Amino acid sequence: MSPTATSEELRNHLVDTILQGQPLTPAVEQAMRTVPRETFLPGIDLDEAYADQAVIIKDNPDGPLALSCASVPSVVGMMLTQLDVQPGDNILEIGAGTGYNAALLDELAGGDGNVTSIDIDSDVALHARTMLDRAGHQRVHVMERDGLIGAPENAPYDRMIAAVGLWDVPAAWWEQLREGGRLVLPLRWRGQTRSVALTRRGDTLVSEGMELCGFVPIIGQDGEKTTALNAEARILVIHDEDQAVDAAALGTSLTTTPGIEVMSEQRIGGEESFDGVWLRATATATDDRVCRLQVTPEAVADELVLRPAVPVRTPVLVDGDSLAYLIVRREGVDPQRPHRLGAAAYGPHAEKLAQDLIAHIEDWGAARTAVPRMTITPVKADAAAGSGHVISKRETRLTLSY
Repeated sequence: MSPTATSEELRNHLVDTILQGQPLTPAVEQAMRTVPRETFLPGIDLDEAYADQAVIIKDNPDGPLALSCASVPSVVGMMLTQLDVQPGDNILEIGAGTGYNAALLDELAGGDGNVTSIDIDSDVALHARTMLDRAGHQRVHVMERDGLIGAPENAPYDRMIAAVGLWDVPAAWWEQLREGGRLVLPLRWRGQTRSVALTRRGDTLVSEGMELCGFVPIIGQDGEKTTALNAEARILVIHDEDQAVDAAALGTSLTTTPGIEVMSEQRIGGEESFDGVWLRATATATDDRVCRLQVTPEAVADELVLRPAVPVRTPVLVDGDSLAYLIVRREGVDPQRPHRLGAAAYGPHAEKLAQDLIAHIEDWGAARTAVPRMTITPVKADAAAGSGHVISKRETRLTLSY
């Protein structure tokens, strides 16, 4: 783009770029071409405002993740497409952020619609309110509120969307979403996060699709745990609270047993995603060993472990004193798909775990674009909805099946 490009030109260029990689509904496309993102990011250069990247608006003094940020525009568009807002809808947004997403929702719902946006942080809520007023979206309701509680005073909602990561679906949300209404949220299970679109059918939420994403976690849910496998915390396993991770035993295996590599028959191109392996593994009946491995650059450089597929986030099977994780190795046999997927494993049961992970890779390879069906039921219900792999959380049960 020209260095003197206008806001409108940059905005249209951003949307055109997004459309090259993913679909948007005509309504979402029009809203993103209309709402000026820079209005919600004061002090940010126009080029940065219209880059397809997140922008932090409030740092977290207690941790590495920001307390609030403006989400990546392509992810915003993807989630709004999942939400499928109709004119006149009553909408609840959890996580006000900059206010930009609420402005898009306001455009989509129109004059007969209603948008409520809530955030637990007073500074974030005030920023969103101020920016929405500045952009002409005074009719959006902004509340300082714990997102886990929702906003029952404006319920029931036709659409609910979370702009923060959730480990579980809060019990308070169920009665605020009308029958047939849609909920879109970044849901975390077994170390991964997917934006899941869910429709309420009585006491069951049924998925309409899911896409890979990443979000700042909501405050107040602590069902996900982080376990360091060495004293310097250079090798971490991120796991759910129902999964046992023996740090001492795994740490010993990493330092006293040589790692092995087992390669699959599955190859990928340079830009081809293989995150479906992770998704496939979490939906496999009886396999509750899937976690996330996070390895620092120092650990890779010092060869503390064989290099994971993606050092900051790689699926790993953990079982007692042994583990196996996804690796990618370049082999020049096929120029179209020069990379081969495999497993690196440590511990007394390394070979068995590696073969189990290879089985997940091969299952994924047979249907690479397949997405499982997810149903969510409250724990108070007698059982999970339908057959499949059940993952129990504090307030709900997830059931995944292909």
